[in-house]
Amino acid sequence: MAFEFMPGATVVGISYNDGVVLAAEKRISFGHFVVNKNMKKTFPVTAHVGAACAGMVADMTVLVRQVEALAKIRKLETRREVPPNSVAKLMSVIMFERRYFPLLTQVIVGGVNEKPEIYTLDPLGSVLPDEYAAVGTGAEMALGIMDAEFKQGMNEENARELAIRAVRSAVQRDSASGDGIDVLFVTRSGTREETVPIRN
Repeated sequence: MAFEFMPGATVVGISYNDGVVLAAEKRISFGHFVVNKNMKKTFPVTAHVGAACAGMVADMTVLVRQVEALAKIRKLETRREVPPNSVAKLMSVIMFERRYFPLLTQVIVGGVNEKPEIYTLDPLGSVLPDEYAAVGTGAEMALGIMDAEFKQGMNEENARELAIRAVRSAVQRDSASGDGIDVLFVTRSGTREETVPIRN
């Protein structure tokens, strides 16, 4: 489902042998206007699950914070870590309940259960599992790079380089994307983040 006024972005997720890497550029634009050049679009949700979003800032923030709180409650009830597929389903239910007034955001959920997992969600809550994914206005350019270069069982450094290269390739052609890249790593030992500049 395409939303004519959804703000632009480029967000990618790639699974590798030990985890998942999520990367998103930092620009927020609306139409032809750049609203902000330093917006974080990658979010740790639990110790072993992260999310990256493209779309309306308020919608993506509210959705992630709500799911983060519900995941904490679920963990207290079950006394177990909430797996990535459960986080994706939880997000899906919230987005589908709002289908008549949808949250204008596309989401990639990534994490580690028995193996690395990635799920893509559209604004109505459809859940699509994959090994790598891209959302946002720059998704086509990013997917072109990942389709050509993704390999199963990559190590963390190769996955990181591919994610950064995919976002950079989209930034070259998508005026709604740019101004640096946030990278979130999700592994069995937890999450960590870094910021990478965009070179022209």
